[in-house]
Amino acid sequence: MTIPLAVPDAGVGHDPWWVILIKVLFIFVFLVVLTLFNIWWERRVVARMQHRIGPNVHGPFGLLQSLADGVKLMLKEDLMPKGVDRLVFVLAPAIVAVPAFLTFAVIPFGPTVRIPWTDTYTRLQLTDLPVSVLYVMAVASIGIYGIVLGGWSSNSTYSLLGGLRSSAQMISYEVGMGLALVTVFLFAGSMSTSEIVAAQSHQTVHWFGAAIPLPGWYAFLLFPSFVIYVISMVGETNRAPFDLPEAEGELVAGFLTEYSSIKYAMFFLAEYINMATVSALATTLFLGGWRAPWPISLWDGANSGYWPVLWFMGKLMGFIFFYIWLRGTLPRLRYDQFMKLGWKILIPISLAWILLVATVRAVGRETNFSRTTLLVAAAVVLVIAVVSMFVPQKPKDEDKPEVADGKEFDAFAGGFPVPPPLAGTAGRSETDIRSKEGSRG
Repeated sequence: MTIPLAVPDAGVGHDPWWVILIKVLFIFVFLVVLTLFNIWWERRVVARMQHRIGPNVHGPFGLLQSLADGVKLMLKEDLMPKGVDRLVFVLAPAIVAVPAFLTFAVIPFGPTVRIPWTDTYTRLQLTDLPVSVLYVMAVASIGIYGIVLGGWSSNSTYSLLGGLRSSAQMISYEVGMGLALVTVFLFAGSMSTSEIVAAQSHQTVHWFGAAIPLPGWYAFLLFPSFVIYVISMVGETNRAPFDLPEAEGELVAGFLTEYSSIKYAMFFLAEYINMATVSALATTLFLGGWRAPWPISLWDGANSGYWPVLWFMGKLMGFIFFYIWLRGTLPRLRYDQFMKLGWKILIPISLAWILLVATVRAVGRETNFSRTTLLVAAAVVLVIAVVSMFVPQKPKDEDKPEVADGKEFDAFAGGFPVPPPLAGTAGRSETDIRSKEGSRG
């Protein structure tokens, strides 16, 4: 249904109380149902990738399997190990779950619509803020406290290590995620989610005197930022291949080791809601939000009425499928590789890209060059710099281990791996080496 032009835009914050209540209930029910569906969908997709059947017993196509698992967890015995901090142990799951629901308050699902059977118009968004994106990142960061406190209060070494890993992981990839969004703020001129969606409505590129219409999505215009955000959002949500806080091969189940019953379920509920949150934020900031993709956007009514909700959900589920595809495809990274990716690759690239984008905008205002042309040139420079980081370098001669008696050092000669001898110690006994090191001390 197309809204008449005479009807003004119903801005957020001016809705009647009953409309606000409907929106709050809708977001809560939507996130719970979406979580149940995503669990089922993940099990079905991974089963398909591994040539298995997956859930197919409870309900049509096994759709009620997630609901059955939730009921089972609620009815299971709630165990509490000895020596735990009872108050913190009980509050930790709630600290994780509650912020997960709050983040969707500023996500726009669609434009202004008329509520059926009434004459009331409202925007399909609970509320909006001048700093909506910062609100999402701040509230989402609160959930990490629940994971850290849950691991600390469990009185278990595995749980504590999982909580510490999670805190380090959040710090590392929250920085990369925030830097990836700076360029979006520079181009949109706002941190409001609704204004960022409006800024991506269209984009015309002037290339050698010809006007070329392109989708206004920042995923194309700011492609490096989009890639960095996608990698960071997977690390932020502790999902494979970055699920180091609950690595079952190393830490049993990480911070979840001592939890059971409904507390265990709340941690998983928060994880899947956070997946939907960062996916919705990526849709809003980089894929035009609720606006229809091309060529559907050629239809006049594509971006009016309730149709935009369908486009928004399609983009959101595309990111959820990306999550599932990663889990069924890639192995888990080592922790040192994971930290190196965040601190030595993503963050430096983000800083360099921000500098290039800011320079392009400044040069574009002062000269007659097209900002899009300059931006493409900046992206090419960035790609060349990134590729040069991965070019293997020839090791220097002094980096090679010293050889004794003209024979090359073999680390496995005695059956066990040993480090190479220190420089200048080849052919000397271990007693002589230790005595000389002790004299230096």
